[in-house]
Amino acid sequence: MNNLVFPILRLLADGRFHSGEDIARQFSVTRASVWNAMQAAEALGVEVFSVRGRGYRLPEPVQLLDYEPVLTALGERRKQFRLELHDEIDSTNTYLMQQAANGAPHASCIAALLQTKGRGRRGRSWQAALGASLTFSLLWRFQAGAAALSGLSLGVGIALIRTLRALGIDNVQLKWPNDILVGRDKLAGILIELQGDMDGPSAAVIGIGLNLKLPAAVRAQIDQPVTDLARLSKQNINPNELLGALLNQLACVLEQFESQGFESLRNEWEQYHAYHQQAVRLLFPDGRELHGTVNGVAQDGVLLVNTDHGVQRFSSGEISLRGAA
Repeated sequence: MNNLVFPILRLLADGRFHSGEDIARQFSVTRASVWNAMQAAEALGVEVFSVRGRGYRLPEPVQLLDYEPVLTALGERRKQFRLELHDEIDSTNTYLMQQAANGAPHASCIAALLQTKGRGRRGRSWQAALGASLTFSLLWRFQAGAAALSGLSLGVGIALIRTLRALGIDNVQLKWPNDILVGRDKLAGILIELQGDMDGPSAAVIGIGLNLKLPAAVRAQIDQPVTDLARLSKQNINPNELLGALLNQLACVLEQFESQGFESLRNEWEQYHAYHQQAVRLLFPDGRELHGTVNGVAQDGVLLVNTDHGVQRFSSGEISLRGAA
């Protein structure tokens, strides 16, 4: 990685033109070094405009992650979290899973300006660009075993819903087991990976990707309808304040989940489920399809569906949920 890339991108974050000569002077490098850094940025998928006689600029201003604003947004909980910000990383979940195995402390949070190999559920990739998404992972250690963490992704979804509704985005819904929707468009996704014994202490790495403002080029790479906060909110949402607010809500929900289980959150989750009491199609990995009506979720987060064979239970690894035509 070219060490100049992200320092220069922070300079360009104001959306204005900066001449190669001024940039070179500011960082005490040659103009050729600046050009090489901009080429490296474009190789990462960052769009940079270059105009002879005017210099370089980003397509529009971008608010980038910074430690102090996030910690300020955390308020009284700022000492509870160990925050680590990266300019560029393959995957926050992959990185934090490795750190967790090496003893990373409880409530470690890894956030990145740019993920190059972000992962979603069922092996999908998470498409992102500079300033397009808020992507982060949170390590939460539980005294209970992994067997007691069923329904955890549903609890995390509640934390996202609460945060978004506090921002005035009232039309958000949950799609079992781990998506945030507006209508049929995806706004955010959750990926949870577990470590530890089934009966002993365990750890969850909770990965979240939330669309902020998706460029047309990124939208074209996504194989499903999507939306972003820029389309949903009239206010300019600061990603630092948003991250702090999300972490605060996650802490509240995860503490409740550990002490009382998902059962204490179930009614709230069903209130926001996009397909509650609606006809759905259940798609299996082997291509089979089953139709039914969602009957809610069990106290362990398993989906309950009325089918021709009665009420059946489905876990998140078994099916993909779609609305009926």
